[in-house]
Amino acid sequence: MTDSEFRGLRRAADYQFGGGGGAALFADADALDVTHTSSGRPRQVHAGDGRVATYGSDGRFRLGLAGGRRLLDAFAAPRHRVVVGDESEPFVREGRNAFAKFVQSADDGLRPGDETLVVHEDGDLLAVGRAELPGSGMDDFETGMAVKVRQGADD
Repeated sequence: MTDSEFRGLRRAADYQFGGGGGAALFADADALDVTHTSSGRPRQVHAGDGRVATYGSDGRFRLGLAGGRRLLDAFAAPRHRVVVGDESEPFVREGRNAFAKFVQSADDGLRPGDETLVVHEDGDLLAVGRAELPGSGMDDFETGMAVKVRQGADD
């Protein structure tokens, strides 16, 4: 990976996840393995601990569990988090979607379509996925999907 490509990935992550997102996801260029599309655009970013993220054609990252763990460590709660309790923990951990009925709290800054971390009330990362509802209203809804889970911790 070239130095300019590395800086570009970090800059895109800072834009999507806020200041510090790029440093959290992509701390060391030498530890990352980047696959590219046939046109040369970055596609998958892997590290020793697994898939960090997929870089979509829309310029947004889709988190893998390794990337979720890195963001969880880098940002203080409630940033990028949706918190669920014991009732839905085993299902979300298996990779099933998180429903609004079981959301205890969420980052007020989340918007539908944002990448999010689904965590247990004790702080364990259960899954990564895409918010389907605004964070400010997730715990107010009684029905509907709150997070479309992409990858559960037990997948």
